[in-house]
Amino acid sequence: MTAHDPASRHAAHRQGYHHGDLRRALLAAAVEAIEESGAAAVSLRDLARRAGVSHAAPAHHFGDKAGLLTAVAVEGFELLADALDAAWERTGDLVEVGVAYVHFGLTHRGHFEVMFHPGLCHADAADLVAARARAAESLHGGAEALADRAASGDRQIAAWSAWSLVHGFATLQLDGALPLPPDADPQDTARQVVRFFAR
Repeated sequence: MTAHDPASRHAAHRQGYHHGDLRRALLAAAVEAIEESGAAAVSLRDLARRAGVSHAAPAHHFGDKAGLLTAVAVEGFELLADALDAAWERTGDLVEVGVAYVHFGLTHRGHFEVMFHPGLCHADAADLVAARARAAESLHGGAEALADRAASGDRQIAAWSAWSLVHGFATLQLDGALPLPPDADPQDTARQVVRFFAR
């Protein structure tokens, strides 16, 4: 067996991983697989092949496929919360927070496909519940400001309305169902849509 054989490369790859690095590599491989073929097609065996590790490695880190997808969803909600918080800190503008949500959905398709489908995950896992709550809080801050300007002042309805708007826009765009002109910028269009709603 030479250093050019695939098996040799994979063995060397495995030896170079630290525990945390391997988990991150498996998550990255899972997101890539989801983006290519959808969450239903992901298997732990294929994930191991993609990462160049033993078949047992994904099960060691995640237990089963639902555990793997739970980890993908947790990572997704944490990344989403970071993006929304950064938009708030940078602009203090509900419109730009909405655009940040849409941008996240369009650029993190693998995470986005899993995050809002609890049947794919261990929906009651503590880390998933916490990550989901953090992302919701990041989005709800602007919705509360919107509710303060509304006659009813209903913060929950305002939050659901804002979330439905940006999530629906991102989903329609990802599915190719939004009839935007070929030269349209989805983020700029999202900005116009959210601005119209915020008025």
